[in-house]
Amino acid sequence: MDEDRSRLPARGLPGDPLGERVNPNALDRLTDLDKRIVVAMQRDGRASWRAIAEAVGGTVATVTRRGQQLLASGVVRVAAVPALGAYGAYDSFFIRITCRPGMQMAVAEQLIAQRDVRFCTVVTGNYDIMAELVVRGGATHFPQLIEDLQGIDGVAQWRSDLIMHVYKVSFDWGRQLYGERIEGEAEELEPEQAETCSPEHFDEADLEILAALREDGRETFQHVADRVGLNESSVRRRFERMRAARCVDILTLVPSAALGMGAETLMTVRVAPARLDAVARELARYPFVRYLAAMLDENALLCEVITPSVAELYRFITESLSHLDGVEGWSANMELLYLKRGFVETPWWRGQVALAR
Repeated sequence: MDEDRSRLPARGLPGDPLGERVNPNALDRLTDLDKRIVVAMQRDGRASWRAIAEAVGGTVATVTRRGQQLLASGVVRVAAVPALGAYGAYDSFFIRITCRPGMQMAVAEQLIAQRDVRFCTVVTGNYDIMAELVVRGGATHFPQLIEDLQGIDGVAQWRSDLIMHVYKVSFDWGRQLYGERIEGEAEELEPEQAETCSPEHFDEADLEILAALREDGRETFQHVADRVGLNESSVRRRFERMRAARCVDILTLVPSAALGMGAETLMTVRVAPARLDAVARELARYPFVRYLAAMLDENALLCEVITPSVAELYRFITESLSHLDGVEGWSANMELLYLKRGFVETPWWRGQVALAR
């Protein structure tokens, strides 16, 4: 990463809760340039401002200023986290929770504090909260985890389902906003590649580097080196080695509403058993299908759909989903507030809750 950028703090003032400084009005004021900067950072969250300026067609000064403002306001957060295989074998479970009246936010806040919760969202419908729980060591370790988490004050009912196979995870908005394809992106969905990362790929220094970059994924290698007690070249070399081995995920998080996407929906699509894979591959072709996975129960696909409006969601359901050969029905929940994605707490949710109050 080029060190050609001055820096502004991307987090709150000392003592402020994460996200307290997020300006809710900023979510509605992103310009087209802002959105293109976000897309560029989603494709490479550690790209230099110079590289981002070249990608979006703006001047380095303007792109640097606007990009820093997006980070400082909390509208965007960049974080580097270890890949799923970094801690060895694991199984993932989709969790649906019903809470006692008025306890949704208290339960959600306790859930996102758990290291094993990968995403967490408050929803409408028959459930109050939906989350993904990654069980390190595999399903045999699940009973102890659910005993701890089901004991959270306010949890009334808990339903879990094994995620068998993930077809698609997309954080990049370029294709949906501008019809752009990522260089090298295949037209057809390719089989998921096997995990190449394992615990043996890390040592204590590697994990310290990632811990620093989890807080701010755009931190300079020199600042990280000062923090962990290594020289800059060693930190850079170690990070690039982890990245080449697919042992680190660089996430650029932004609220969908800031990009003009007003309808976030989690759908459980029931499919005829013989058509499960074929339907999944067809759904994965839609750019507004952001996440897609096969679950164990009910021959079902878990599908996150993010569209500009409810009208667009309705059009997708009536003109596309309902006509797919093998689809037998679905249930759906609107996402009201996303608190965590990719193991990273979103920086805007606390500000949105405070504004609502």
